[in-house]
Amino acid sequence: MKSESTSIQKALIVYVEFKNSSIDGEYNEFYQLVKSTELEVVDTITTTRLHAEPRFFVGKGKVAEIKEVAGKLSTDVVIFNCCLSPAQERNLEKFLNIRVIDRIGLILDIFAQRALSYEGKLQVELAQLQHLKTRLIRGWTHLERQKGGIGLRGP
Repeated sequence: MKSESTSIQKALIVYVEFKNSSIDGEYNEFYQLVKSTELEVVDTITTTRLHAEPRFFVGKGKVAEIKEVAGKLSTDVVIFNCCLSPAQERNLEKFLNIRVIDRIGLILDIFAQRALSYEGKLQVELAQLQHLKTRLIRGWTHLERQKGGIGLRGP
């Protein structure tokens, strides 16, 4: 029997539907994906868009609504049903002060939880690192303009 030392994280689903999309049952599929990660879904925010906004993927008003709902419900993670660009994910995390996961990150987390063999775990870790690699750009920008000092020139 497993002892439950960690508490279940609370998740807020943000479901973005595009007006030109006509896929039925996609919400139920995504909801079941989230439920399979053993997260507690506390609420779902839905929105309809013509196109993705470059900064936050959704509009500023919707991001403010997400922040308000996430704060009221003490949400640990916000999950988007779409693929976010690294900049959008970073901007959302900075604005919301909460971990943000897109569809690809969610699927990789599911694979990581379910991988049993050593090779399978390595393959999932490789995929996660490749996905994370694009999100680490500009993480070390404070080192871009390093200047030499006394004794740094060499012999």
